[in-house]
Amino acid sequence: MTGTSQAVQSDGGLSHDVPRHVAIIMDGNGRWATARGLPRFEGHRRGVEALRRAVRIAGDVGIDVLTVYAFSSENWKRPQSEIAELMGLLKLFVRRDLAELHRNNVRVRSIGERQTLAPDLRGLIEEAEHLTRANTKMTLVIAFNYGARDELTRAMRQLARSALSGGLDPESITDQTISSVLDAPDLPDPDLIIRTSGEQRLSNFLLWQAAYAEFVFLPVLWPDFDRAHFDEALAAYRNRERRFGGVDREEKLAAVGGAGG
Repeated sequence: MTGTSQAVQSDGGLSHDVPRHVAIIMDGNGRWATARGLPRFEGHRRGVEALRRAVRIAGDVGIDVLTVYAFSSENWKRPQSEIAELMGLLKLFVRRDLAELHRNNVRVRSIGERQTLAPDLRGLIEEAEHLTRANTKMTLVIAFNYGARDELTRAMRQLARSALSGGLDPESITDQTISSVLDAPDLPDPDLIIRTSGEQRLSNFLLWQAAYAEFVFLPVLWPDFDRAHFDEALAAYRNRERRFGGVDREEKLAAVGGAGG
């Protein structure tokens, strides 16, 4: 995921109404269930319903890319029973929702390490990508078995192999070179990253790509995430001034005025 979003002014300035790429850390399923005296699985099941809502809303408002943090590389440390339930939900989501996503012209992509996945899971991901590869309305990126440090580690190994074979001069490596060997180098970096549950951290999500993203942290638990919460995050984004390392507009105007005074 590289490049500066088309949804903002290239030299900084107020964000346009709709971010081109939104990424969501879907947090709080377990706490949602515990607060209601329900098994954690029910929280994850309701979380899938919230994901369906989010995909529909993203399509409605004109977002080009929606990336969701579905399962991190650290999530394998959870109890085996919970992992089995999560895998079952993922398979169910793809089988039940893939046809609808395809009808709605949504392209499905996946980022994360997939070579060590069970063959049936890997096959399901590849089937979804293959079926929807020509769709153009929106791209849904599922971060599965994903960790940003793992992504960067795999990318550095690839560059190191190229350097050792003589195909790459280490002195020629730029940030664009690194971006080009990440999991989805053709997609734009996220303009907006939303995290639910009230936690305020990235949790190893898109560390490289988030360099200039805007962050919105919402106290709502993911199963309760709805249109009002999505609108709240988008409203916060619209009111941000994105400078990409430059100065804000008032400082720029003051500098111009000072130079002519």
